[in-house]
Amino acid sequence: MNATAKAQKAIVLVHGGFVDGSGWEGVYSILKKDGYDVSVVQNPTVSLAGDVAATRAAIDACDKPVILVGHSYGGVVITEAGNHEKVAGLVYIAAFAPAGGESVGTLIANPAPGAPVPPILPPKDGFLMLDKAKFAASFAADVDPAKAAFMADSQTPWGLDALNGAVSIPAWQKKPSWFLVASADKMIPPDAQRFMAKRADATVVEEKGSHSIYVSKPQAVAALIELAANA
Repeated sequence: MNATAKAQKAIVLVHGGFVDGSGWEGVYSILKKDGYDVSVVQNPTVSLAGDVAATRAAIDACDKPVILVGHSYGGVVITEAGNHEKVAGLVYIAAFAPAGGESVGTLIANPAPGAPVPPILPPKDGFLMLDKAKFAASFAADVDPAKAAFMADSQTPWGLDALNGAVSIPAWQKKPSWFLVASADKMIPPDAQRFMAKRADATVVEEKGSHSIYVSKPQAVAALIELAANA
């Protein structure tokens, strides 16, 4: 596909909880090299409403139809923000894809027997953090150890209002969606990802990787985003 055709869509990347937008750098670099306009949202991760507003502002700034991409909790954000008229498609990367009325809180409330339990520490002043000592194994098992340590030490506190923010109308009901299932994920069980992807009638790709597959396997992630952009 030539560069002109590729430039018909803009890509907006939305990060999840405990991290910031810098984790998208590898994916961003590939998409930019391939000729796409790319924006990276910096979610405050205090409340779902605040993160949807930040994402909508990034969409508003685009002058082309948007492919909206969310990792982890970012999937909740894009499920709500994706109702924006400029959004042409949704891409979920090891993400939550809630139905109406669901939040991360409701989706993780009853884990399947034997499912890995994310090492979330008790809330402090309305915010959650992951146990730094267990961060790499749970969140970033296939990321370079030095980078995983940096991610653990540079965590963004995640607000309880973000965890419990519920989706009104899920954008996937009206917009086409794609879903990358990370088959070695220890934060969102792969079976839960498959269930949400099927419910959203998403085009599904499976890749062996940790919850941080967007960091460890940027080629695979960028390939799915480009598939969505060219659909």
